[in-house]
Amino acid sequence: MKLNIALLAGDGIGPEVIDQAVKVSNAVAKKFGHEISWTPALTGAAAIDAVGEPYPDETHAICENADAVLFGAIGHPKYDNDPSAKVRPEQGLLKMRKKLGLFANVRPTFTFPSLINKSPLKRERIEGTDLVFLRELTGGIYFGEKGRRENGEVAYDNCVYSREEVTRLAKKGFEMAMSRSKKLCCVDKANVLETSRLWRETVQAMEKDYPEVTVSYEFVDAVAMRLVQWPNSYDVLITENLFGDILTDEASVISGSMGLMPSASLGEKTSLFEPIHGSYPQAAGKDIANPLATILSAAMMFEDAFGLKEEAEAIRAVVNRSLEEGYVTEDLSEGAKSYKTSEVGDWLASKI
Repeated sequence: MKLNIALLAGDGIGPEVIDQAVKVSNAVAKKFGHEISWTPALTGAAAIDAVGEPYPDETHAICENADAVLFGAIGHPKYDNDPSAKVRPEQGLLKMRKKLGLFANVRPTFTFPSLINKSPLKRERIEGTDLVFLRELTGGIYFGEKGRRENGEVAYDNCVYSREEVTRLAKKGFEMAMSRSKKLCCVDKANVLETSRLWRETVQAMEKDYPEVTVSYEFVDAVAMRLVQWPNSYDVLITENLFGDILTDEASVISGSMGLMPSASLGEKTSLFEPIHGSYPQAAGKDIANPLATILSAAMMFEDAFGLKEEAEAIRAVVNRSLEEGYVTEDLSEGAKSYKTSEVGDWLASKI
């Protein structure tokens, strides 16, 4: 099979971790007889520096024509620390999601047996955790009308959702629940927010189409609490953009490191695969960043974008082996010998 993949390295550690995912992907392609065509493109602060725009039209065309997009990270301190900046790297991310129709962010959270003691939570609370969030990605407060009034003394951000936006995300959630343990949790704040009441009534109306799925409805603050008390009580959770942004970062620490969790953003035209961590500018260029989340995102890409499950399992198997044998970067070494980002990528590719 020929795989046409857009490669968006982005900022900070993005290029370093993306390089390792490319190494491992190429090794898998060689092993299983596939041909990968990689097309690099600019985004984020790197794109602003080059062309003044965080998601250039040329980058969009490359992504739109690709079978899948593999993405690193965006963000740079010179924009983070300047509240008056008119153009920001994150604007490129929002623009990309909107223009590519990336409406469903899939964020799995699971534990690794060899790293269970690295989690800040007790072993007995997290063993067996295997849950997935579906976060709506192109609506809500991030995309609503925003601005200032009264000479800049009052700011506002409007949260807006349509029933259609809720329905298409919930449909993905029901379908995923059917393929797993047939449990679905709708996360909202329906006791306060009108948009949440729309979410709840829309999902309730869809229950009849999926009679095998047991659906629960929980307020976002209760879910935030239960995620650290009994995370393995959840399976598939669906929620709006802002709630999902916060809860998925909370859930990511269950595994012991944000550097381990992959994600996918499913779209109308193509799908994008990326690690959940940020650009970590403090580590950029030092060859110390953990590449495993990006490599596991490539595994998701093989399976979800191309239907190549065996190839995806080959990647997951060598990642698990690297964790078990301690061939990891310094964030996971716990005082033992650690390896460079590039060394971990080389090791994984060689074992495939």
